[in-house]
Amino acid sequence: MPSAPPVAALASGLPLNLAATVAAVVVAFAVTFAVARKAGRHSVIDVTWGAGFAVVAVVTLVLSAGDGDALQRAVVTAMTVLWGGRLAWHIERRGRGKGEDPRYVELMERAPAGRETFHIVTRVYLTQAVVLWFVSLPVQVAQYEQGGVGVLTWIGVAVWLVGITFEAVGDRQLAAFMADPSSKGQVMDRGLWRYTRHPNYFGDACVWWGIWLVAANEVPGLFTILSPVAMSFFLVFGTGKALLEKGMADRRPGYTDYVRRTSGFVPLPPKD
Repeated sequence: MPSAPPVAALASGLPLNLAATVAAVVVAFAVTFAVARKAGRHSVIDVTWGAGFAVVAVVTLVLSAGDGDALQRAVVTAMTVLWGGRLAWHIERRGRGKGEDPRYVELMERAPAGRETFHIVTRVYLTQAVVLWFVSLPVQVAQYEQGGVGVLTWIGVAVWLVGITFEAVGDRQLAAFMADPSSKGQVMDRGLWRYTRHPNYFGDACVWWGIWLVAANEVPGLFTILSPVAMSFFLVFGTGKALLEKGMADRRPGYTDYVRRTSGFVPLPPKD
């Protein structure tokens, strides 16, 4: 009997994977909620955001054994785990010893009386769980593709490298700036921040477009394009750039001028 075509073979193993990753994400966020309640701050969910993608990648790697191309599986898993692990570590270290994030304080204050738990679970935990699972679809599909690595795979890796470099360097530069007492009340406009107001978010977008390019090496992966589109949308118009810049001009007097001369997302020469 002839072997099944690649797409049919992919489809035969993928449904079980999709169900397993849904379960893994639900467990991860349920554990996070329990930890958050005990710690008294919901900002611990920001650590789960990066770590959750790594969990999905590892679960899919295990389930796709014998189905997808070994090198393709290793590449996309490494890309996801390195990115997710670094982000989780960075956020955990940044928030260590600090209180609740003002975003979650404001969200809880807007909750109807007596429905605070339902409000935070539906608005934060459930929302992030759904987005995480949906954005991770290129990772899940790529691990079941059988055609092996190709040109798009390596282009994707290159885009991913640009992204994680921007994100890691931008985070490090910002951390050093914030740790300097003389920078209090000032605007970070040095290093990568001279060319984009959000090098970390730009890097984040590049990471997920790079992962999608790896998945797009075969036809099934092409259809997961809405995943990086969704991630980019949230970074620019949702909980990323738009939310972070809200009220920034009131807190930092020089921010209005910084906005005038600095690209909002894609790195460009400053308008000096």
